[in-house]
Amino acid sequence: MTVFQLTKNISFPPVDLAEKNGLLAIGGDLSPQRLVAAYSHGIFPWYSKGDPLLWWFTNPRLVLFPDEFRIPKRLLRYARNSGITTTRDCAFPQVIRECAAIRAETGAGTWITKEMQAAYIELHGMGFAHSVECWQENRLVGGLYGIALDRVFFGESMFSRIKCASQFAMINLLKFLKMKNFQMVDCQMTTDHLLRFGAREISGREFQIHLKEFIKDTTPHENWKKDIH
Repeated sequence: MTVFQLTKNISFPPVDLAEKNGLLAIGGDLSPQRLVAAYSHGIFPWYSKGDPLLWWFTNPRLVLFPDEFRIPKRLLRYARNSGITTTRDCAFPQVIRECAAIRAETGAGTWITKEMQAAYIELHGMGFAHSVECWQENRLVGGLYGIALDRVFFGESMFSRIKCASQFAMINLLKFLKMKNFQMVDCQMTTDHLLRFGAREISGREFQIHLKEFIKDTTPHENWKKDIH
């Protein structure tokens, strides 16, 4: 088993060299430059507290194309009558902290360490990381966050404090992404929950082709808060 040790240089080995479980490299840092370089090649960090920094490229890859997004009719009816309101980029730090906290509360553990939180909050301030929030009156009850590069959104995590809140956030996100001409959402790991919404697995090779097609520019997006649709 060969796992590549990263250096101070902002570069990664070819993703085709990842292990079967997806592990590609170890080390490096969570600087904005390295994170943007990683995501533009479909690589993401994932590790537990106390472990070294690990970088992954999973194959096959679960993706969701906005035109294939499906909303179960029962969920759509529930969303219309839930009284939940959604916003974007209004509470990014709270969303990422809640994503970490809810996992800690269940005893499942989390990869969203304090170091990771700080790195993605910095990316948010630069216009690379974005969030969707769900509110019940003035209480944050659900949300999600991820990275946006050109026409690809890389989903990172979501949480719910009440029934279906994270799904409401996903509905809002996909509606927004389609309006903004995004072409693909990277879901990273396959789950029945995401398959239910139209996500599907593609090969790592096909995923790389789509990344090259849909990411021509890594200029950060503007804050999504101003888009109230």
